Parts: sequence; C-alpha cells; structure tokens
Amino acid sequence: MGLSWTEVRFLYDRGTGLFRRGLTSLRTRGVRASWERVLKQFYRVPDTQLLALYLPQQEPFAPFSVPFSSMPRASIVIPVYNQFEHTLACLRAIAAHPPQASIEIIVVDDGSSDATESSLVQVEGLRYHRRRQNGGFIAACNDGASQATGEYLVFLNNDTIPQPGWLDVLLSTFDQHPGTGLAGSQLLYPDGRLQEAGGIVRNDGRADNLGRLRSAMEPEFSYVRRVDYCSGAAIAIHRDLFAQFGGFDTHFSPAYYEDTDLGMKVTAAGLRAICQTGSKVVHLEGITSGTDVRRGIKRHQVRNQELFQQRWASRLQSHPDHEQASARTTDRHYTRVVLVIDALTPQPDRDSGSLRLFNLMRLLKEEGAHVVFIPANRAHDGRYTEALQQLGVEVWYAPFAKRPHAWLRDHGARFDTVVVCRHYVLREWLPLLRKFAPQAKLVFDTVDLHYLRERRGAELAVDQALMRASERTRALELDMIARSDATLVVSEVERSLLAQDAPAAQVDILSNLHHIQGRGLPFAQRHDLVFVGGFRHPPNVDAVRWFVNEVFPLVHAQEPRIVFHCIGSDTPAEIEELASQPGVLVHGHVPDLSPYMDGARICVAPLRYGAGVKGKVNLSMAHGQPVVATACAVEGMHLRNGEDVLVADDAAGFAEAILRLYRDEALWQRLADNGLANVERHFSLDAGRDVVRRVLLGARA
Repeated sequence: MGLSWTEVRFLYDRGTGLFRRGLTSLRTRGVRASWERVLKQFYRVPDTQLLALYLPQQEPFAPFSVPFSSMPRASIVIPVYNQFEHTLACLRAIAAHPPQASIEIIVVDDGSSDATESSLVQVEGLRYHRRRQNGGFIAACNDGASQATGEYLVFLNNDTIPQPGWLDVLLSTFDQHPGTGLAGSQLLYPDGRLQEAGGIVRNDGRADNLGRLRSAMEPEFSYVRRVDYCSGAAIAIHRDLFAQFGGFDTHFSPAYYEDTDLGMKVTAAGLRAICQTGSKVVHLEGITSGTDVRRGIKRHQVRNQELFQQRWASRLQSHPDHEQASARTTDRHYTRVVLVIDALTPQPDRDSGSLRLFNLMRLLKEEGAHVVFIPANRAHDGRYTEALQQLGVEVWYAPFAKRPHAWLRDHGARFDTVVVCRHYVLREWLPLLRKFAPQAKLVFDTVDLHYLRERRGAELAVDQALMRASERTRALELDMIARSDATLVVSEVERSLLAQDAPAAQVDILSNLHHIQGRGLPFAQRHDLVFVGGFRHPPNVDAVRWFVNEVFPLVHAQEPRIVFHCIGSDTPAEIEELASQPGVLVHGHVPDLSPYMDGARICVAPLRYGAGVKGKVNLSMAHGQPVVATACAVEGMHLRNGEDVLVADDAAGFAEAILRLYRDEALWQRLADNGLANVERHFSLDAGRDVVRRVLLGARA
C-alpha cells in the first residue's frame, strides 16, 4: 500500500524542518554543539536506568474530588485550552496522591470548546475559572495568579502527571535552601527518560534543557542545583515575588520565553533559581503547542528568543557559549568547586565522622561553594546518597562514575580544592589528583590521627604486634601529610603531636560540626543513661564492654530503676550478649536519636582509648544532655571537669560520678548549660567557618 498524501506531507515537513533546524544550529551553535545535539537524539537510556513512573489509567470521566484548603500554603494554577483528557489525567494524579501541604487548585480555562467546562465544574474542591476570551498561556497564568490565596504559586501545565510527593519536596526547597526565589521540578518523558533538570541560557539567548533525553539517575542531573531558569511546566514561586515582577511578562505573549525571563529576573534580584530534582513530574512535551516552530503558537518561540536576547544582552555576556558542555555550565553559579572523597558515603545517623563530613559539606554549600562528592567504593548508598543530593551535593556513583583515573580525566579540571578523607584513601588517589587536577589545592582530612588511636589501643592491650602496626600507620599517615598542601585534624592535641612529627606541614583544626538542637526535656522528666556509637569502631566495643561489666553493676546496685540504653550500628555478638545483664538494653541502630538525646538524663562516654574529638559527647551536649566521660573521651574538647562534664577513669569513680549527677538537679543543670555553650563556641558550624573559608575556599598559595 502506497503512502497517502497526508503521510507524504508529514515526512516532507519533518525532513525539511530537521534540515532547517540543523543549518540554524550550525550557524548559531557551531559544529561541536550541533553534533552533540544530534547524538542526543540517538542515545538510548538502558532500561535499568529508567525511572518507574506513576501513570493514571485512562477511564471515562466521572465526578471526583481534589484536595482543597481555604488557607492554602500553595495555589496550583493550571492553564488549559482544550486537551481535556490531559487535564483530567493531571487532576487525577494529584487526587490519587494528595500532598501533605495545604493547597487549592485553580484551573484557568482559556476558552476551551471540548468537554473541559462541563466536566470540571463537577470536580469537588476545584476552583474553575473560565476566561471570557482566549488570551494565551501567559494571560491564563496571570489570571490564575491574581485569584490565588496561597503563600506560594505553583504553575503546572495540564499536560503533566505529577509524581507522588512532588509538591511537598518542591516546596521544601524554599525551607532547605535559603535564598531560593524560584524552584522547578525535574521533568520526565512518559518513557522514564529525562526531559529537563533545569535550564541554562547561552550567551546568544538560546535556552538549553539540562539532561535532555538522558537518564534521570545520572549524577549530573540528580542533585538540587542552581540553574538559570526552570521550564514553566512545573515551577513554584512566592506569590508576593511573582506580583513584584508583574507576573509573567506580557511582552512574550501569547507564550514562550516567559519562564526564561522570570528565571533571569529572579537571579537579577539576587535570589536563586533551583531545580529540585526530588520533585518529579511527567510532561507530555508539545501536546498543546506542537513542536514545529514554523506553525501555530510555537512560531512565537523564535520571535521571543530575539526579544529575550535584546532585553538581557548585558547580563548574557557572562553566560557560556555553545561550546561549553551543558552539565558543567552551572559551576559558574558558585564561588568555588570543591571535590570531597571518602571511603564511603557518610551516614550521619550512624557515626560521628559521617556527621562531621556531612556538616562540612553543608558548611561549604552555605559559603557558596559547589560540592562534588565521590565515595572510593563508587556505590549509591540509598537514602544517604539522596540526602547529599538534596543538600545540593553532586554525588557520583557507578555505573555513571568510571574508574578513578577515567573519572578524574573527565572532571579534574573543574576543581579548585580537593578534600580527601583518611590516609588510605588519599594514598590511592593522590597520584591521580596531581596528574588530572594539578590546579587544585589538595587538603588531607585525617578524620582523626589513626596512628595515635592505634598506638593507644596497642598500649592498653600490651600487644607488640599492634604497636608495630601503629608504626606502619604512622609512616603512611605522615607521608600523606608531607605530600598534601594542607592537613586537617580535629583537636589541639593532634595538632601539637604533628608539630613534633611533621613540623613542616600546614596543619589546621576543623573539629566536629554540630547543629545546636536545644535543651530537650527538663531534669525531672528525664530518666536513664544512654551511650551512642557505631561498633565498627573498636574503641566503642571496648568501652561498652568495660562499662557494662565493671561500672554499671555499681550503679544498678544503688539505683535499680536506671536503665542503660546502648545504641549503635553494626552491633557485634559480644555487645548483644550484654543485654542479658539486668538493666541493660541493646538497641542496635536507631535512625532517630532525638527521644534518647532529649529524654535520657545522662550520656556516658566510657572510652579507654582512641583519638580525635568524640562526636557522642558533642551530640549529647548539643541536646542539653550532660555527660560523664573518661579523660580520653573528652580530650581536646575544651571541657572542665565539674563545670562542663564529669570525668573519671576508674570503674568506682565513674559509677560515683553517674550517681551524683543523676541525683543532683543543680549540678545537672549547670553541666547541661555549660555543655551546650561549649558546643556552640567550639563545635558548631559557625565555629568551623573561618577554617573552611581560609583553608578550603581560599586561593592556593
């Protein structure tokens, strides 16, 4: 059977359209950028890298209800013009997975002639507004905004299918990332491929979608990032800010480049346009306006690009040209680009070292840096990886992260500073970093001095084999210090030791970093004792065994109602067996420590050896929880025995200190107040800010 005239015309239009767009791209973007655009069209995302999406079943219309609040936090404005089946799917998706935030949904009908009006008036909770005459996308959006009562406006195309949780995550951007003026969702094609993770504007005014046709799981497109704009298919903005800008600019009527213009206005006002990649929305691109720029509303895209370029010509001079790879162009929004490498992805609810590293990356972000993190094992660690991505950290993992030499060959030139944690990680990466990132300042983060901790453990065990192992660690650690540009330790004790062992090294203190949590419950409402520490760390195993076997029986004999709560991940059998003793509860890993930090009367830190600053002590004090500890546990923490903490090293003295503090409310309150002040003074994010600015973000000498 031959082709019909309609099919021939379609093929002709498609071919000539591609030819014209190709010539235009060659003239404006150049050969390299144009070829990259061609390759995108033929790139196939592996099935294993496609997201599983929620798509509502197509069913005939029947009345239903959508969420509605008379005092909404967000007003969702959906402009529509015919295409009722898509509007219905969009509303059904919101109804099927209602957000936790209070909302109102305003559908602005721009003169539809299909079943839109007769059907939508039957949707309970929906605010339906029909315009007197068709005015186009911009007019419909501005009309909807004028009727909204929510704190935030959320503009949503009717040819979208919001995914579960999309709105709550989108709104959280304004809380989690201060300075956000505009937040946009990650847009997806129905087949699971990425349509957009925000957009960038080139120096000629042309706008590019980041990640188009790639996998939404790729590290470069999976973190909360600053962009030039977000497509108006799913964006949120404070209602007052939108009104301040006069809404979408009618100079771009009926549509196109109004969202790009809005993004530029936001950034010109000193605020940020952010793509919230945790908010996912399927967008059936081109349903309303088509894709042919020679016909219909789509033809306004060409005219409006010229108008946009003229309006923002002076600012666009600093924007990238088409030769610069799209994924890297957002680096320019940040003061510095810092690479952080550790053995594993930090798990801040499991160990203090992870909490310190997580808060270090948070602090770098607060100081305007872009942070790139890669774990040496190149593993995606589930919610821990996602937590970093939500912080705005670009996290790399397999299969997208190649082996270290290949990955650094591709990315090394981006970095101003590289921070590598632990000597054994740096030993592997250092030659590659010097080769592929020679411009970067190399900072060795010891986490704690491993050789000091190992030496003390060997001395406690009176083990010569362990002592020889600690000397081998010392040689490796000192070698890494000598070959780095700067070294970080966590206490004055460690810096003083390195002043003797590595006198030529630049050594700075960056101790534990904690948020001040508050005071928790008062003395009378608190009960019991608590220990928190991961059991992959050998000193914690030794500490709990000693405490339960030698100290707690003395406490329990006088106060049998006191319960000792032992909390920590990777609990070995020898620790679990301690739960057989009276008054001892072994909990293992506890995701939310707040009930124990705010409700237990005393934290115990019975460490008999170790090095560095103990996060368990900081953590409790940040919650207003007093601590009884050994001298080793509070070493280098600026704490005074009897004023900020109670210190004892023998079993009888440790038990006596617990009982005294447990019974004396005045003493308890003094230690709680002073401990909280100590954390704020020495171990808060503000306390570490100067070192971060000077050592990690300063220019290389």
